[in-house]
Amino acid sequence: MPPKAPLNPFTFPRPPLLERTPRHLQVKWQDIVIADTKDAFWVLETTHPPTYYLPPSSILAPLAKSSHSSFCEWKGRATYWDIVLPKKASAIEDFKEGKGEKVRNRIWSYEDPTDGFKSIKDYVSFYAGPWDCYVDGELVKPQPGDFYGGWVTSEIVGQVKGGPGTWGW
Repeated sequence: MPPKAPLNPFTFPRPPLLERTPRHLQVKWQDIVIADTKDAFWVLETTHPPTYYLPPSSILAPLAKSSHSSFCEWKGRATYWDIVLPKKASAIEDFKEGKGEKVRNRIWSYEDPTDGFKSIKDYVSFYAGPWDCYVDGELVKPQPGDFYGGWVTSEIVGQVKGGPGTWGW
């Protein structure tokens, strides 16, 4: 596979761009696949690594709506989701039945997004942790800080928003 072109988040647009991506996205917990798709969207916003939105059909574990919410000036009000992860990889049946350790507010979606983002209605996005997230087989790093949910891959060049000293970017 040829190398991917570098992506510089400082060249990403504001307001953000929403578009389909054919990249293979996976979310895994101790080798158990939580989500798997090649039919997702990404949002590209100035100074942020891509944020991926996966279709509900790609989620292989039950999610429970959280009472937490947040607001994005571009996409609208976000709904957060909880998931129960098994304590060990061999407990796949516990995973399917929702038994194990509850992880709160690390998955979000937009149930009623603004007009420019209607395409991601009910699609979900995962923070890059505590599970492992992959783009085309590459393990991603989380966007710095704990507020934004972008996925950093080796093709990202330059600094991204989220770390110390970047709040006002």
